[in-house]
Amino acid sequence: MGSLRYRVEVRAGDRDFSTGLLNDLLEALQGLTDGDLLSLHGPARLGPDLDRWARFTGNAIVEVMPEGETRRFLVRKGALRSYDQAPVVGSRLWLYTNFDCNLACDYCCVRSSPRAEPRALPLEDVQRVAAEAPGAGVRELLLTGGEPFLRSDIDQVLQVCARALPTTVLTNGLLFAGKRRLTLRTLPRDRVVFQISLDSPTPALHDRHRGEGSWERARAGIAIAREEGFRVRLASTVADAEAEGDFQAFIEREGIPEEDCVLRRVALRGFAEEGVALSRSDLVPEVTLTREGVYWHPVGATDPDFFVSAQRFPLAEAIEAVKLAFAEERRFATSLASVFRCA
Repeated sequence: MGSLRYRVEVRAGDRDFSTGLLNDLLEALQGLTDGDLLSLHGPARLGPDLDRWARFTGNAIVEVMPEGETRRFLVRKGALRSYDQAPVVGSRLWLYTNFDCNLACDYCCVRSSPRAEPRALPLEDVQRVAAEAPGAGVRELLLTGGEPFLRSDIDQVLQVCARALPTTVLTNGLLFAGKRRLTLRTLPRDRVVFQISLDSPTPALHDRHRGEGSWERARAGIAIAREEGFRVRLASTVADAEAEGDFQAFIEREGIPEEDCVLRRVALRGFAEEGVALSRSDLVPEVTLTREGVYWHPVGATDPDFFVSAQRFPLAEAIEAVKLAFAEERRFATSLASVFRCA
């Protein structure tokens, strides 16, 4: 995670919870509203007590940064929603196919851009995932990046995944012309869904965050995918309720079914400077594989606090590691996890 914005700062010095720090912490939180961040500077030994306090008071630690021999703890005031209607952990498996992208969206939660290292998931690993996933209880594969269609072997990746399980591909839709359109024609329409990013009903907001001309090109990509016979879902990343309302009105005018739309708020991770601050304990896990290992959720798939294990295979054991970590979170959590929809 980057350097997140906070509203108030507390310096612990040599104090801890037994020597007066708690009173200062509570006083500082009284001036904040739910979702605001507090920066606490103090010795590393505060970590365990601060974590227990946050869990039992409905707050969350969203970042810990070393500062020499001390630490900076970022505390978010307030809890998110409950576990109700959460997906079964491990039923959906996310694959980060790569991290390079043809766009540089200013709120990308994993810092993808044309300058990012590809860090591509090897094709042989994708093949092993496809072989092991059905037996490990996975019912759907979701491929994301970066931009998956930057991979030269994306046709092989999609074909092997679609043969194994229903597959959703998250894409900006800008690369469907030319030879990549031929790739689309090799894919089973009943097994592949494209989720294409479109942040606003008109170009202004979308282009401000994703780059000039990207809205028009995304609309063209949506049209191509539909012409080729694929189901297309739209994903809108919004910063506030007004933008969310505008997009809801747009999809109603367009007659797009609710199940084919994903509306999500900007997460305060990666490049984002504003958004919803999320800790691991806030989120129902969506098992996520990258080249580096297994992560708690795709929204934090480059952040150490979301890292679960370097051991990706056997896949069933990787999924079990996330389930065990989730059970431990639920055992201690008072602030219950929410479903942060990425797809």
